[in-house]
Amino acid sequence: MEVEVKLRLPDAAAHQRLSDALAPHHLRIHLQENLFFDGASGELSSRFAILRIRFYDADARCVISLKAKARLVDGVSRVEEDEEDIDPALGRACAADPCRLFDAAASSRIVRRVLEEFGSEGKIGSFVCLGGFRNVRAVYAWREGLTLELDETQYVFGTGYELECETTDPEKAKELLESFLKENGIPYSYSEASKFAVFRAGRLLP
Repeated sequence: MEVEVKLRLPDAAAHQRLSDALAPHHLRIHLQENLFFDGASGELSSRFAILRIRFYDADARCVISLKAKARLVDGVSRVEEDEEDIDPALGRACAADPCRLFDAAASSRIVRRVLEEFGSEGKIGSFVCLGGFRNVRAVYAWREGLTLELDETQYVFGTGYELECETTDPEKAKELLESFLKENGIPYSYSEASKFAVFRAGRLLP
């Protein structure tokens, strides 16, 4: 189970102000490309799951993830997640032709799991790519051993801004983050939807 605090920033100005405040703790920036896949008959989404392929920094790294049963309440996200690295060339091949995911089953535990758990009688007829979005993620080593991720997410319909923190104690982390944002005069709200949900909605949420 992945547990994260997710706080939404209203605009680019708030994102920049937070970036400046966190600058002493900066570690790295990742350029991410996220693509999502489902069975042609909605075999995954009908069971509140989705398959994601994420490319890091062009094709320096590629990670395939199975995410399921996501819940987001009061700025705390809980989601069942299983992931593994795959060859970026294979990831690109699957992006170009989603049915190449069947070939990926030979080397990917995640794809084998999808076929076994979500297919009708162990079978999925075909895969479809739902599209996706790009994300610029700045990573920070912050106080109390927390790692913060500041996201600028680029959808075709607009740009969203969010602060995330994976933690085993979400209430404590949320309290620390909210205090820091208030001290620095940075407006925020609790995220009400995942990036994937925003993508599927086709619009930025108010």
